[in-house]
Amino acid sequence: MKTFRIEPIGKDVDVRTASTVVSALLAQGNGQVKQICGGKGLCATCHIKIGAGHDALSPLGQREKRTLSLLSGADGDSRLGCQAKILGNGVVVQLPDGIYLESLAQLDALVGRRAEEPLRHPLTGIVLVSAGKIITRSTVNVLRNLDLDVVEMLKRSDDAAM
Repeated sequence: MKTFRIEPIGKDVDVRTASTVVSALLAQGNGQVKQICGGKGLCATCHIKIGAGHDALSPLGQREKRTLSLLSGADGDSRLGCQAKILGNGVVVQLPDGIYLESLAQLDALVGRRAEEPLRHPLTGIVLVSAGKIITRSTVNVLRNLDLDVVEMLKRSDDAAM
């Protein structure tokens, strides 16, 4: 068993060695981190920052490097929670600010409301609506192909695996 810390909530969590960060977060009921691509390292929904303990995680793989290179706001502390495995103690995971959208319908249901947290694109991590801003129909129109983009991303991944 290994222990890691979730910030900013200050919670220590025990997990089995080699568990992915995202599986540990989901087991804790953390809804901020998702895995729309099914844990294949293709989307931004499990993008996290590592505050400490980089050396206690599995090394970055090629797919993870490629995906992180496409993300808005990714830096040297960025990891994909679905790819990063906890191999030692002392890892500190900084949860992302904002919510990664899962579908166009999720955003469509929020039109006319103020975003309580930043709303982020699931494939790029770009902030689509800043916290406190009103979610408009024009934002929904910009993302008209979001659901198709996610389906296409998953299809390309499945084709590559064959």
